[in-house]
Amino acid sequence: MNVIKKKTLDGHAARHADAADALASWRKIFEKTDFSDIHAIRAALPSADFADPYTVFNIKGNNYRLITIIHYRYQRVYIKEFFTHAEYDQWNKDRKRSKRK
Repeated sequence: MNVIKKKTLDGHAARHADAADALASWRKIFEKTDFSDIHAIRAALPSADFADPYTVFNIKGNNYRLITIIHYRYQRVYIKEFFTHAEYDQWNKDRKRSKRK
């Protein structure tokens, strides 16, 4: 797959040095693999979760969350957000609240 916004991913790794190795591992997996759907991703990364339209990955033992949008047809994964677990919980709560309106 083609990881879009590698600079963004690198920026997150620089700001959260403790997650840099985990992000690099995630990136390697995605750059080497053509995933066909969420089930194929879960075979490689069991903690991946789909929350339409996002695919969410636990990074560094669930300390961080990487938010992506994946276009399987074009083999592209777009980096959207990177949060600590607590930041993700707040973002997700706000996202759900805005969907109800």
